[in-house]
Amino acid sequence: MSRLSSTDAPTDEAEATPRDDTARNELVARLTAHLGEGLLESHIEPGVDVWLRVSRESWREAAAFAKDGLGFAYFNFLSGIDWMPSPFGREMDSQIDTILAASADHDDVSAPANADDGLEQGLAGGETRFQVFARLNDVVNGLGITLKVDLPDDDLSVDSWVPVYPGANWHEREAKEMYGFSFNGHPGLRPLYLPSEFEGHPLRKDYPLLARRMKPWPGIVDVEQMPGDDEEEDGGEA
Repeated sequence: MSRLSSTDAPTDEAEATPRDDTARNELVARLTAHLGEGLLESHIEPGVDVWLRVSRESWREAAAFAKDGLGFAYFNFLSGIDWMPSPFGREMDSQIDTILAASADHDDVSAPANADDGLEQGLAGGETRFQVFARLNDVVNGLGITLKVDLPDDDLSVDSWVPVYPGANWHEREAKEMYGFSFNGHPGLRPLYLPSEFEGHPLRKDYPLLARRMKPWPGIVDVEQMPGDDEEEDGGEA
């Protein structure tokens, strides 16, 4: 197994010059050399972390190389992202959204947010509404990486990581339930939390949380002032 040596970890001198991060730059270089065009984009925060977006075709291979080629033996987690702005505004406080939209001179303040408007896929970018992302760690050298992959709307599937990291099993089952993603080669994408007859995917932005329309979210309701607030305000005015 090839592994980054401990001498490649950031030194005090490297930390003093945060734009120079030899260890993470080498990670990106080696993944680029191995995956070629399969590595679509990367982002390095020197001295902090690295994010990498790969193609669907390279998703499992990226995991295998990270584990066996770079020493990232610790699987942390895998989950999904829906970058679409919520079409429901702030739920029980939705009238505020209507007022704000009207003040911004929107033509139709009653229209829900468009799934194609305002998509921002975060570090290392993206081209789709849905992404799968996962976190891996090299516990020897104290490094971590976040890998991302785009899922097109017409095919929300990608290869399973279970053959590489068995611990990804229930994480992928959860993503199947909550987002509707499919993982090719998974040994059994059966329900993890929800009843088998449950319809919909609760973590998608366009899934209506009906329970929260019956009861406001904590924090949306009026909050009483803490004792002493009035006195502090009066003192500030004085």
